[in-house]
Amino acid sequence: MSPPPDTIRVVNGRQKDAAYTYYPILIVGAGESGIALGARLKEEGFDQYRIFERQAGVGGTWWINRYPGVACDVPAAFYSFSFSPNYRWTSLYPSGAEIHKYLSDTTEKYQMVDKIQVNTDVSELRWLQGEQLWEATLTHMVPGTGDLSRKALSERIAEKGNESVYIRKEIVRARIVCSCAGGLVEPNAWPSSIPGRDTFEGPVFHSARWEESVDLNDKNVVVVGTGCSAAQFVPRLTKEPYNAKSVTQVMRSPPWVVPKAPPPGGPENFEKYSATIFSTVPGVAKLFRFMLFAVGERDWYTIFDDNSWNHKSRKNLEADMVKHMKSMVPEKYHEILTPDYSIGCKRRIFDAEWFTSLSDPKIDLTTKPITKVSPKHVTLGPGRTHPDPNDANSKAPTNEETIPADVIILGNGFEVTTWLHPLKILGKNGEYMQDVWNARGGPQAYLGLAMDGFPNLFIVFGPNTATGHSSVILASENMVEYNIKMIKKILNGDVSTIEIKKESEIAWTKLVQERLKRTVFNNGGCQNWYQKDGWNSTGYPYSQSDFTFRCMFPKWSDWDLQYTRKGLLKKRARQASGILLLVATIVSAYALRQQGSGVFSGLPNLRHLLQRYVKQSLTGAWALVDRAITMLPD
Repeated sequence: MSPPPDTIRVVNGRQKDAAYTYYPILIVGAGESGIALGARLKEEGFDQYRIFERQAGVGGTWWINRYPGVACDVPAAFYSFSFSPNYRWTSLYPSGAEIHKYLSDTTEKYQMVDKIQVNTDVSELRWLQGEQLWEATLTHMVPGTGDLSRKALSERIAEKGNESVYIRKEIVRARIVCSCAGGLVEPNAWPSSIPGRDTFEGPVFHSARWEESVDLNDKNVVVVGTGCSAAQFVPRLTKEPYNAKSVTQVMRSPPWVVPKAPPPGGPENFEKYSATIFSTVPGVAKLFRFMLFAVGERDWYTIFDDNSWNHKSRKNLEADMVKHMKSMVPEKYHEILTPDYSIGCKRRIFDAEWFTSLSDPKIDLTTKPITKVSPKHVTLGPGRTHPDPNDANSKAPTNEETIPADVIILGNGFEVTTWLHPLKILGKNGEYMQDVWNARGGPQAYLGLAMDGFPNLFIVFGPNTATGHSSVILASENMVEYNIKMIKKILNGDVSTIEIKKESEIAWTKLVQERLKRTVFNNGGCQNWYQKDGWNSTGYPYSQSDFTFRCMFPKWSDWDLQYTRKGLLKKRARQASGILLLVATIVSAYALRQQGSGVFSGLPNLRHLLQRYVKQSLTGAWALVDRAITMLPD
């Protein structure tokens, strides 16, 4: 892609009330998706973009999550960019700090640090039909306040005023906007069904906003939740340097826990030799990455689809997982840790420590719900959330008990079904995207990356792009590559706007929602965070191979491309050259046939001469046409 003339610039600079900064591309979010898009744009020779990030640093979820034991549960060789491999991971499942360093190093490698502006929230986007541009409202924040949750921000403003959070607002414009806002960033709030939160005298915080200043030494800690994060930090709370006196973990329903696969050759050998092997032996790192991808794809076809063969394979796997659980945890937990739904319905936990930690006498696991909070205590029960409280054969306790509590830590997940929230996006038809979604049943987007009525707006990792069996970074890369195909056409001056057709978006969403009804996400018998009010806006109903193929080969008939004069001439020239090529092929074939029949027996080289003449003519003609079109004004 040749560097386009479009550049970042100040428009109407001498007119105080009319001046604004113009960006050819504005990117929302500097997590792994935003970094991937920025790096690939640099590889394509375009650096006239700006990435705005609300938080105080890059990395998205790997910047903000700093709880004890935070790490990747997908092998890092697969949880990294294909265009920027790292051969020197310290382990197969590196820590969150190491993953953050990799992402930060990637921004330095691609010289895009100066393209990222942190502590800046993109709060609203508005399409200007006359100018064919997006107008964005930026909120410049007091450094560090962007790391707070939305609820904490509201509380800070109520206590200290707007100036304690916001510095100023700025209006900018952009030709193209790409939303790379992540999903696992905004934590769920305190459960509204539990009374007494305001009376509690100790600290209460979410694991995604870990309070490092809180001293857990000799404290009674209550943990709400048994998801992936809790499975990583709970085993560490009773050990150095935290030394909690007790940990009571409250579980709504048991997760399916899969033993974490060991690295090839064992952890010690992998850490000692993998970096050398991957960086010196050609092809080994790529082969290892492909093998990890293949294993994930196998899981899709054995777990997530919903047919008779999958039912059988899931039952076999579930029996193995229950057997594994019973071999790892005390018998008193066997009943409450046996799930009553299909594996894959919720996100699986890939565990190496949580089950082992449940043998620690300082750690207690319960399915009795928190029913009340008092200044120094938490009341559990009466009742239980699992097994069914009406099951008379169950021995799981249901009695009410009050336990001491000094600290409460929430590990109850994230707001993942409120896509793009709280960003407001007003499209060309005068409708906000959230309102369009509400009218159509729920959050949706064509291939998770575009909505009709919102031209030149592209999403990376939007609705219905999570698979549950593969790497998030691979899915993001697929969407980045698809979006770049669209962006190129705009930056090259061939197209002024690109927009998915309404009928294409609706048809795709209908296909996705219907197909999800035949997956374990919808039919697994659990309450998961993929769905809300019966609408699944999270899961992708096919394999990652399928998604990769769709992103590699866009279906252009689904899109509405508004060609510029230059682009239209190019399009017609290509069509003409295609016709000429077809004619030349027919002529060559006819000449070859005549030669074979003896008519041209005295001219044995006629076929080669014709082919060479046609090729040279077409190449020369197209070069002239292309040069002439390039010189035309837009």
